[in-house]
Amino acid sequence: MAAAGMKRKQQRQRGASASGSTAGGAARKKRKLPAADEKAWQKAGSKLNEEISSDSEPDTEPDLPSKKKNNEAADEIEETAQEKKLRLAKLYLEQLRQQEEEKAEEEAFEKDLVAGRLKEDVLEQKGKLQRQIAKILQPPDASEIRVLRGHQLPITCLVITPDDKYIFSAAKDCSIIKWDVESGKKVHVIHRGKKGTKDSHVGHTAHILSMAISSDGKYLATGDRNKLILIWEAATCSHLYKFTGHRDAISGLSFRKGTHQLYSASHDRSVKVWNVAENAYVETLFGHQDMITGLDGLSRECCVTSGGRDGTVRIWKIPEEAQLVFYGHQGSIDCIQLINEEHMVSGADDGSVCLWGLSKKKPLTTVKKAHRLHGTEGLEQPYWISSVAALLNSDLVATGSHSASVKLWKCGEGFRRLEPLFEIPLVGFVNSLKFSNSGNFLVAGIGQEHRLGRWWRIKEAKNSICIIPLKKTIAGNSQIPDEGS
Repeated sequence: MAAAGMKRKQQRQRGASASGSTAGGAARKKRKLPAADEKAWQKAGSKLNEEISSDSEPDTEPDLPSKKKNNEAADEIEETAQEKKLRLAKLYLEQLRQQEEEKAEEEAFEKDLVAGRLKEDVLEQKGKLQRQIAKILQPPDASEIRVLRGHQLPITCLVITPDDKYIFSAAKDCSIIKWDVESGKKVHVIHRGKKGTKDSHVGHTAHILSMAISSDGKYLATGDRNKLILIWEAATCSHLYKFTGHRDAISGLSFRKGTHQLYSASHDRSVKVWNVAENAYVETLFGHQDMITGLDGLSRECCVTSGGRDGTVRIWKIPEEAQLVFYGHQGSIDCIQLINEEHMVSGADDGSVCLWGLSKKKPLTTVKKAHRLHGTEGLEQPYWISSVAALLNSDLVATGSHSASVKLWKCGEGFRRLEPLFEIPLVGFVNSLKFSNSGNFLVAGIGQEHRLGRWWRIKEAKNSICIIPLKKTIAGNSQIPDEGS
């Protein structure tokens, strides 16, 4: 037994030494590789190490944009030429359809807009366009009324430019002042001249009684007691032309709306027509039996005049050289204004205010003693109506006197009623009244004397321009913001 165990132990030792010698031989064989083969082996080993090192790093998410681009590129590669043409054709047709829809919407909007304007123009021409303004007005506070001082003598007339930015005023001091509405400052002053210098001085040398501005704001016309009509460039206040021909004071001027045709009225009882753009006289119309005191016109080729003490209002149809005669007031008709193409308002020294329709020879309605009475008991007289104004194509009318207030009125349905709204306190003769085109304010020309004479003098009055804001409200008390604010 012991001999067998010893034999097995010796066999194990021989096997171990044999394996050791084999490993040593392999090692010795490795050390003995040629130099070139050894370099190649090292190079391959380093490359293998690099690959193993790279693979051993943690996996990271690939870049999404690059992946998307790769997918798109793959899609493009997969899309055939025929499919691409079909896709682009569909895209082009869709763009065309959208453009046609947008164009159709724009055309429909423009068509509705034009139709609305045409409808308004037709209604305006027929005198049926009536904006309901009076019911949404409330009286202004006295502190909100702005007073502009500049003239030395009573203001006789004024106009507002079509854009409502400027006011032109004239007075018995023969001067013309251009005012900035927003700031209330003077923009330009055309001073009076001296008597006897009317041929050399560019300006008026007698009381200015009338004034008008063209609907495009280009020309300003002024007329005085010296029978002269002067034409000015409204923007620069530079003198352009001088019209002569009337034989007495120029009491009324008006441009035909949308044109440069000018109508003038005079104390010589005639109406003349001028073409301002061509610096030309056109014709003269006769008919009144007393001096003409006021004139107005709109877009039709006709004008209306008040005939003073002949007691008539006349409509002059220029192309036909015809006239329509209206009777209604009992005193001298001193002022007149068109409300629209078919209706007008007038005032007289008998204290009455009349609304007229062009189709009837008598007033549609008359308000007597519109500004009450004054004088001692038993000798009371009505306050003269010295000025009237109407907001174009609306139901709002204003009247002025020397009763220490301007009165605003609402025209009833069909212009068959004249209802008082409220009074605005102003001391002095209200010789001129004009509504702004937007209807946001009313301008009054105040004087110590009447524009046509010196029958009374109110010493406490100030010769000034008053800008009266018109506050508009809806049912309730929420105020409507002014246009442009």
